[in-house]
Amino acid sequence: MQNYKENEEKRLISSIGNSPLSGYSDELITLNEQGWKKILGHGDLPRWSSGFHALPDVTPSSIDLNAESVRIGLPDDCFESAEEIREALKKMHPWRKGPFDIFGVHIDTEWHSDWKWRRIKDHITPLGGRIILDVGCGSGYHIWRMLGAGADLVIGVDPTPLFSLHFATVKRYTPDSGAFIIPVGIDDMPAGMACFDSVFSMGILYHRRSPLDHLIQLKELLRPGGELILETLVIEGDGESCLTPNGRYAKMRNVWSVPSVKTVEIWLKQVGFTSIRCVDVNVTTVEEQRSTEWMQFESLSDFLDPDDHSKTVEGYPAPRRATIIANT
Repeated sequence: MQNYKENEEKRLISSIGNSPLSGYSDELITLNEQGWKKILGHGDLPRWSSGFHALPDVTPSSIDLNAESVRIGLPDDCFESAEEIREALKKMHPWRKGPFDIFGVHIDTEWHSDWKWRRIKDHITPLGGRIILDVGCGSGYHIWRMLGAGADLVIGVDPTPLFSLHFATVKRYTPDSGAFIIPVGIDDMPAGMACFDSVFSMGILYHRRSPLDHLIQLKELLRPGGELILETLVIEGDGESCLTPNGRYAKMRNVWSVPSVKTVEIWLKQVGFTSIRCVDVNVTTVEEQRSTEWMQFESLSDFLDPDDHSKTVEGYPAPRRATIIANT
């Protein structure tokens, strides 16, 4: 992984240097170094990296970033059997965000992240030529969809070490693409960058102790006229509605608040966003988030009341998600 990290850092330096982010190059590279130090010292790295290095060292005959299951190569591209590739990929269990197709092996991730992309893609400003930040990017599934939609440069931030290995699994086969993960959280990002054309924050707001501070952070990362794509848990209700769980929500420890759509819109207006519009609301189903052979731990069906899926096991309203778009 050390070689991958070093080569990826060279490409990141080059990509940043040719973009409006150039003034923050030193800070971003330092953050990347800090994040990778944690990855390289992680106790599970030997297992993860053994899977990574067991994957075929070939040039894929085709790559499709616009496929709902992001596709790298075809089965005939390599000598390794599908079972060998499957076993290599499974060493990087659990796979939560996807799906992916690696040389014909379908990674059926816990989340159908393709469903989320399908819900938002026709509502956002076309991504052609844009510089994008994906906050809490996970495995990078949406980074690849953004790049497939024409973005020039997409940087994801996420401090979870395994997600960087999942991202690297795809990036090794398209090394010169303008897609990167810096393995840190949003709190580590330089303040007031105001460089990005689009900032995505999907599934993050309810994990923040202070949601308004998070919205301010997002706004300060956007250039004037930039676009925020915010996806979050919500409850039904008016502008005064906000659920503050007493303990866990759907077995999650770190859910601090679940506002109504109207409350989120008020928060966005309070911190200075304009052109605020809710473009989608949906209830998360056990078909969209579930356990699979690629993520064998508990999932949504275990988080809901077994007798009433309209409630969590704690008795709160079941997960409902909204996507709200706004501009600076």
